[in-house]
Amino acid sequence: MATILILAVLVPLLCFFLRVAYVTISCYWLTPRYIKKIMEKQGVYGPKPQFLVGNIMDMASLIGNSTSKDMDWIDHNIVGRLLPHYVAWSKQYGKRFIYWVGSEPRMCLTEIDMIKELLSSKYCQVSGKSWIQRQGTKHFIGKGLLMANGNDWYHQRHIVAPAFMADKLKRNMGYMVECTKQMLEALMAVVKSGETEVEIGEYMTHLTADIISRTEFDSSYEMGKQIFHLLTSLQHLCAQSNRYVCLPGSQFFPSKFNKEIKSLKMEVEKLLMEIIQRRKECVEIGRSSSYGNDLLGMLLEETQKTRANGFSFTLQMVMDECKTFFFAGHETTALLLTWTVMLLATNPSWQDKVREEVFQVCYGEEAPSTDQVSRLSVLNMVINESLRLYPPASLLPRMAFEDIKLGELHIPKGLSIWIPALAIHHNEELWGKDVNEFNPERFAAKSFVPGRPFMPFAMGPRNCIGQAFAMMEAKVILSMLIARFSFTISKNYRHAPISVLTLKPKHGVQIYLKPLSP
Repeated sequence: MATILILAVLVPLLCFFLRVAYVTISCYWLTPRYIKKIMEKQGVYGPKPQFLVGNIMDMASLIGNSTSKDMDWIDHNIVGRLLPHYVAWSKQYGKRFIYWVGSEPRMCLTEIDMIKELLSSKYCQVSGKSWIQRQGTKHFIGKGLLMANGNDWYHQRHIVAPAFMADKLKRNMGYMVECTKQMLEALMAVVKSGETEVEIGEYMTHLTADIISRTEFDSSYEMGKQIFHLLTSLQHLCAQSNRYVCLPGSQFFPSKFNKEIKSLKMEVEKLLMEIIQRRKECVEIGRSSSYGNDLLGMLLEETQKTRANGFSFTLQMVMDECKTFFFAGHETTALLLTWTVMLLATNPSWQDKVREEVFQVCYGEEAPSTDQVSRLSVLNMVINESLRLYPPASLLPRMAFEDIKLGELHIPKGLSIWIPALAIHHNEELWGKDVNEFNPERFAAKSFVPGRPFMPFAMGPRNCIGQAFAMMEAKVILSMLIARFSFTISKNYRHAPISVLTLKPKHGVQIYLKPLSP
């Protein structure tokens, strides 16, 4: 009897460990080697990977060396600084090469026709974010739209899309203008106090955080700033811990990173749940007949629906979407604004052109209307050139969930494809000899070449859903700022772009502000 009981316990345990061993060997050895063999038969090679870690140590060493010092002057040729491994390996192995992050093989792809095909609707359901990517950000933004795949992505995109329709953008203009006025008043108060130098990145971060809080979550920055602070800390910790995510079971290690990350995640979700509960209580006690017309309201409405296709929208998914849009809704736009101000501060002739256009189009009014924003063509050119030189995301990743064909190339299931958007934006063959110069004229209607691969918001069906929101927001803020102040770069500014999930100025952007005469 005792023997039978022991066997009843041991056999399931043995089966479990055998299954774990099989999955581990398959994921970390057999499948990657199979993919490597297929790609080498097609002439795609790369640096030799080390066991378990792949080429992570090589990449870390190259990036550590290239970013250890600030740049000597303001030079927009930053590909070698931020993607030194791409520069080194593309010279050695050509336009296509494979490198390894742990056991995950990643193919670098720069051929434009193949990129367009991969990012088209043809493959949007069978390609997405890899396990390592999702694992590395699960505590940060969870399984929100940015990390969703397949049918989940399709349903989540469909749910979120109405929050960014044209009519909602027009409604949000008032919030954008009001929040920007408050920032400009704060800047004016600083200047009147005798200080002429400000770190503009901090102001832009606070401003875009306030705007996304009010427009999408009906909450002021006073409520949202705790969430933004925690998410920023989470972003940095997740970026650091990503170097270990390739190790089997690393997510379960009781490491300092994992403990801090989980603690911060719990704090973020506690604050988000407070916002969610307040909204739900208003409906439950009859103070409101709906959850609201903003993004949060739409998400909460979805939790009440039962779909025939089996897809259900849970409160955890609501929080994941909130984290995604709290982050993406202010981080990328704040960086766009910060880099654009730096470029205008170092190119006074273009600053004058934008200011002249703003005064001409807006007739000296305090803030632009929706119609006027659409007519700010010079400002639009400047913003696009800023996005070309300093795209918030320097890499665009996709993983093939089934075998696909790109041109003549067979892409096996499980191969992750990484598109170096930063390198493509700085490619001399595509953009000309002045590729590393600030020249917004290249985006003028008469000179812009539509076939050029410009992808700051990605491309195809999985492009950034908030693109129109971000562009409108950037135009409103910059037009109001440039109508109120002139600015030049501070002698204290140190040019040191770095990548921490997004492309940031390491030391901020310091500028000298001068109020314009009324």
